Amino acid sequence: MKRIVLLGPPGVGKGTQAERISDKYGIPHISTGDIFRANMKQGTPLGKLAKEYIEKGLLVPDDVTCGMVWDRLAEEDCKAGYLLDGFPRTVYQAEQLDAHLKAVGQDPQDITVLNIQAPTQTLIERATGRRICKDCGKSYHTVYTPPKTEGICDVCGGELRIRPDDALETVQNRLKVYEDQTSPLIEYYRTTDRLADIDGCQAIDGVFGQICALLGEKP
Repeated sequence: MKRIVLLGPPGVGKGTQAERISDKYGIPHISTGDIFRANMKQGTPLGKLAKEYIEKGLLVPDDVTCGMVWDRLAEEDCKAGYLLDGFPRTVYQAEQLDAHLKAVGQDPQDITVLNIQAPTQTLIERATGRRICKDCGKSYHTVYTPPKTEGICDVCGGELRIRPDDALETVQNRLKVYEDQTSPLIEYYRTTDRLADIDGCQAIDGVFGQICALLGEKP
């Protein structure tokens, strides 16, 4: 059984690795964003509460978030394991997760926490180099997958643009928020001997290979 918490800053390739882990081990990829959307769409009591906070521009309280996560972990497809992405975000949520696992007869130490890392400058270069065609939506990167003609889409000839999320100031702010918020969480899992650091500077296959090796499997 694989119970995994996946950590990593914006731009480190966490989403790609989450998909590959989920496919290889046959476990659901559970993100708090998906849980929020599902609960709000279904109109569950917790979903209605979350919607009230979100519509006011407020953070959803921990007890509401945790409640939705506990409900998701109780579903049938999680019996063989799961991959948590975006939860926990704080030490308090991590402590609540440990307490919940104990309450349902599971050992919190069975959780493997994968922390994908890369230098800040590398993450900034990855994000700020992204370009999106304004017409067809095809994505490029000025370094890794450049178009044949600078600023022009290979497919439809449309103009390539920088997404607002990929602007330098925005990227720097997102990375700082992640660092401030997640550093104590990383330390919490490190001191409880559940954290495994992954080199996110490798190619996608290299990162996945390292993850599989840590989980005791071949890619």
